[in-house]
Amino acid sequence: MKALFKILLNAIPRPWLISLSYYLRPVLSMAYRGHRFTDPIDGKNYRTFLPYGYAKVRPNVLSPGTLSLERHRLCWLYLKNKTSFFSQTSRVLHFAPEQAFYHRFKALPNLSYTTTDLNSPLADVTADITDLPFTNDNFDVIICNHVLEHIPNDLDALRELYRVLAPNGMAILQVPYDPSRRETFQDDRITDRKERTKIFGQYDHVRVYGMDYFDRVRSVGFEVKAIDLTAEMSAQEVDRYRLAPGELIPVAYKLLT
Repeated sequence: MKALFKILLNAIPRPWLISLSYYLRPVLSMAYRGHRFTDPIDGKNYRTFLPYGYAKVRPNVLSPGTLSLERHRLCWLYLKNKTSFFSQTSRVLHFAPEQAFYHRFKALPNLSYTTTDLNSPLADVTADITDLPFTNDNFDVIICNHVLEHIPNDLDALRELYRVLAPNGMAILQVPYDPSRRETFQDDRITDRKERTKIFGQYDHVRVYGMDYFDRVRSVGFEVKAIDLTAEMSAQEVDRYRLAPGELIPVAYKLLT
């Protein structure tokens, strides 16, 4: 069964997978229920999570109930435990909305919630992140997770995110990054899918971020904090939630000057 789900989750085009997941999740949730691991997003316990990955498959990382990965659960825990996201009235812009979050965020009465993407069936607004159809200072919170690595000119995208974020607003800008790499690597001459997968980790990624990512975000005007939430948790908690130890959350702010 695991092998079949692995094939489905990696072979089906993403828009189809988003639609299909509505039917998959209840089945997976029942099949994998148990007591060993917990998904903090739905609060359910499972005997194991599913394997997931593109170039390299990671075991025990995909939650059966929400189809969340390590980064989604980390983001959820940060929003829940370290912010007033779930209680404060906010205008939220969510890029490429994840299935694990979409219905939960949409149901929150305190949020004015807008989703955007070029391809996702969950997007309210079809838009290019480098040329957004929103006015200046329009959103209190922006969530843009694992999007920028797909964008050829990520600095243009970051400038647009800064422009539409309200003063004193917060943006969570997670990306895949290599903690051992000092500088980001990008070579637009690499267009072959297999070569991109080998170098960037996925065929539709255009760069591999290094630790200078935080400076790239700062370069457009943001103040940035690199939050290591797992450092505040026990090893048992990190394992129970199936998080990536030491993964940093880039939390950016548009501060009043």
